[in-house]
Amino acid sequence: MAVPLTAVLRTPAAEAVAAFALLLIAAVALKLVLLWRKLPRSGRSSEERRKKMYAPVAGTVFHHLLNFGRLYDFSTSCARQNPTYRILSPFHSEVYTADPANVEYILKTNFTNYGKGDYNYCTLKDLLGDGIFAVDGEKWWHQRKIASLVFSKRIFREYSSIVFRGNALKLVSVIAQAARSNSRMDIQDIFMKSSMDSIFQVAFGVELNSLSGSNEEERNFTEAFDDANVLISWRYVDPLWKMKKFLNFGCEAELKNKLKVVDDFVYKILTHKVSQSSKQLQKEDILSRLLNEREQDPKNITYQYLRDITLNFLVAGRDSTALTLSWFFYRLCLHASIEEQVVREVNAVTKLIHHDEPIAMDVFTASLTDKVIEKMQYLHATLTETMRLHPAVPLDSICQASGPNYFCHSTRRTAIKLTGRLQDKWSSGAAKYDISFEAKVEASNKHYIFKLDIFLTETPRFVSQMILYQMVMM
Repeated sequence: MAVPLTAVLRTPAAEAVAAFALLLIAAVALKLVLLWRKLPRSGRSSEERRKKMYAPVAGTVFHHLLNFGRLYDFSTSCARQNPTYRILSPFHSEVYTADPANVEYILKTNFTNYGKGDYNYCTLKDLLGDGIFAVDGEKWWHQRKIASLVFSKRIFREYSSIVFRGNALKLVSVIAQAARSNSRMDIQDIFMKSSMDSIFQVAFGVELNSLSGSNEEERNFTEAFDDANVLISWRYVDPLWKMKKFLNFGCEAELKNKLKVVDDFVYKILTHKVSQSSKQLQKEDILSRLLNEREQDPKNITYQYLRDITLNFLVAGRDSTALTLSWFFYRLCLHASIEEQVVREVNAVTKLIHHDEPIAMDVFTASLTDKVIEKMQYLHATLTETMRLHPAVPLDSICQASGPNYFCHSTRRTAIKLTGRLQDKWSSGAAKYDISFEAKVEASNKHYIFKLDIFLTETPRFVSQMILYQMVMM
């Protein structure tokens, strides 16, 4: 049985080690700063040093460590004082920016000048490997090209729609059963499992069934994958993680065990897929298509590379869908009038519910064509507002390749969640859930971040479908 991360961190021994480590690092950092100030500055005049720009310091990595459970709220409070600020660490610095002009410049206007960098790659590679979320350059472009080709295929879109519809029906069944028995349920956990089943089947062509929890091996993989994600994230606030990894100690020892479970399961599926003949191989899922690519380029597309690509796809699809759904229903629970209007729109557009007569879910599913979903403008607005306040990826970490400003030679994080909540940028109601908020900002001719193509162009179709399937049951 997996030991919860919080239980490991709260043991007396762990706290004592952490306290000693913090004092040691603070002393070393102070000594390094004092030595650095004594070094000669050859080649740079005092005027040049004065002109160099630095963002204000909002805290240190230890502030992130202490606020790890509420990291985004802490970052939001810092951004409200200074939209662009620095977080200091003994070995590197991080620049956070929630300024819309900076975010657009980094993620759109001058996107080619920024990348993941060695710092992020080193932190993430044990889980994500050479996947698209961890690499730059040729490998990044190669995976983007593959993704574009796969997603553009009609057969893949049809296959993914079938998968999402089927798993959404299973999800509705679980929620309906809890409603009939009047029992509590962890809605985010249910969404995570359902999304994992869908994304895993689209990626590997295999039914995971984590929602039912019927298979122990599949259940162990899901738990290990979740724990590995948390432990990898912990590295960003733990200055000693490399030492722990070298000594195979604490969280890094646990991460090693979790990654073994993940790798064993993934490679087992890869071996099974490879053993199938080309005629038996299912062509719709991503892994099958990648195996076809491997036949043409076996030297570069190795089994390790296939593992990395598919796991990155799981991280991207599972978390973004499940988190958006969780926040969406959380907001509906707080705003009953908005919930009623969403249900009313679904009923009106599908034209399948009359006089409260129950309908079969398979009939409702069949009615959800692309044209029908496009007519649900109010549902789209509620999802857009949900993602404004609760984006699936609140922080994006990238390093600058070159340049004279304070982003150079440091990890830069664009704080998308913070940007959508800054009141001085939009209005006094920026932190409130308001369906008309986007229209108000657009009417005032302000630079609105969600009009940028890089953030939100359309609600993902499968997210809309999964929400629609459940709204009828609510």
